[in-house]
Amino acid sequence: MKIGLTGSLASGKTTASKIISSRRGPLFSADKEVKKLYTQKFFKNLIVKKFKLQLDKSFKKEIKKKILQKKKNLRKLEKIIHPLVRREMLKFLKKNRKKKFLFFEIPLLIESKLQKYFDVTIFIKSKNSLRLKRYISRGGNIKLFSILDKHQLKDSKKMKFCDHIIVNNKSLSILKKKLSNIINLYE
Repeated sequence: MKIGLTGSLASGKTTASKIISSRRGPLFSADKEVKKLYTQKFFKNLIVKKFKLQLDKSFKKEIKKKILQKKKNLRKLEKIIHPLVRREMLKFLKKNRKKKFLFFEIPLLIESKLQKYFDVTIFIKSKNSLRLKRYISRGGNIKLFSILDKHQLKDSKKMKFCDHIIVNNKSLSILKKKLSNIINLYE
């Protein structure tokens, strides 16, 4: 069974995906794959060329600046990243096809029209003020949060495509209980 977790920026997807997959099956994280890309020379060279950047230690900061300067740059970046991440997702699927459960944390699952790959989708929802607080606590800035958040579909639209919705505005123990109730339906 392939279970996809999605949600808006800083809603708690990573935490939820780690909890629900723990001791149940392998977890594919689109965000982790993107982080890996940023360590690979071929990817860095591709980005440097596309955005006319210098390849140095502030490489990621420069990309963020480009996005803050021009929102179209986010789309340009996604056109490079998304096919590479999707390729890794398909490799993960193939490698783990015999496992009982496979878990996928994919922030733009709905926006990327990936629903067909999953038997069950779970949407993690949090109120905007809490998401912003989480994002800033991880070193993000308000303007970039706003750009990235507006780039995603509204929660109300995304939820229509999901089998389960978890509101994550309370404690970690409540989140664990909600996730446990969902996974128990399929175990």
